[in-house]
Parts: sequence; C-alpha cells; structure tokens
Amino acid sequence: MPVEVSEESRIIDAAYRCLAQSNGEGVSMTDILSAAGLSTRAFYRHFESKDALLLAMFRRDSDRLHAELDAAARSTASPPEALRAWIEGYLRLTALPRRRQRVLMLSSAELLSATGYAEARAQTMRRLQEHIAGILRQGQADGSFPWTDPEPDAQAIRATLTEAFAERMSGSARTSAATAAAQVTDFAFRALGARGRR
Repeated sequence: MPVEVSEESRIIDAAYRCLAQSNGEGVSMTDILSAAGLSTRAFYRHFESKDALLLAMFRRDSDRLHAELDAAARSTASPPEALRAWIEGYLRLTALPRRRQRVLMLSSAELLSATGYAEARAQTMRRLQEHIAGILRQGQADGSFPWTDPEPDAQAIRATLTEAFAERMSGSARTSAATAAAQVTDFAFRALGARGRR
C-alpha cells in the first residue's frame, strides 16, 4: 500500500522541482501548485506566503544537514575524530551532485530576498558554530584540544569552513572537497594544539 504524502511535503517537493527547472529565474505559486496538483486553498493551509514556503525549504534542508553532521560526529571515538568528521561532512555537500544542486537552489536570488531569510541563515550559522564549540569543549575537557578557547575558536573554524564552502560552490576552488576538508582540519588541529593529529 503506497504511503500517503502530506500536502505540505507535496508543495515543498514541487517547489524544489520547479526551482530546479527554472535555472534561477524564479517560480510562481501557480507553477508550484500545478506541479503539486493542489489548490491555492491547500497552499494557504500550510504557508502564509511564497516567502514562508521558501524559508520552510531552507529550514528543512538546514535541519537535515545538522542531523547528518551531528550523527557523523557522534559516531566517532574522540573530539579530534568528531571535528574531522564534521568538517568532511560539511564540505562533502559541495561534491555530491544532488546536494550541490539543492544548495544552489536554496541560494537563489528569490530565496535571498525572501522576508526572514537573513535571520534564518544567521540562525543556521549560529547552530553550526555552537555544534563546533560543543566538540571543542569536549576536546578541552579530555585534553585532546589543549589550546582551545571553544567559542571564539568555533567562530574562526566556522568562518574558515564557510569560506571554503562558498569557494567550492562558486566553482573557483582549485581543490577537491576532500582536500579542502583536510586543509581546514589541519589548520584547526594546529590552532587547537590537537594531540596525535596525524
């Protein structure tokens, strides 16, 4: 028996399909609802506006990323391994074709101009930074990151990662995602005084 997909999921999935086909030109509510096979009334049962839909898409992808990075970090045996897994997982997004396309869709001019986007993105960056800080605090406690000052160090690592991510997404990077991850990890380990970093 087929699993019934909720109206909200149908709308979001249709919006992703429409954005993928639009080549950055933007999409209309009519296009999205036609692709979803739903009415305007169904749309407004779940979203106040198209901006609200776009933000819901952004938040859903952000939540998925946080869950994946958290799982990767938790599956390791030490804070250095957790930080390495976290950095590799974050930059791997730029190398996986479908995930890369999703990131590009969620970086469209339409989303960037959506009401509430700036705060939603800032919240995502704060969550990423806090996750890194949590790993650094663990390393501080067990002595594997003896030089760390968790909060400012997490901010510096997040900024470095964000720059490496943006460079790879723009197509200007000269290294692979794996190489970029290794470089950021090595930088972080040296700055943190990581023991046995090799």
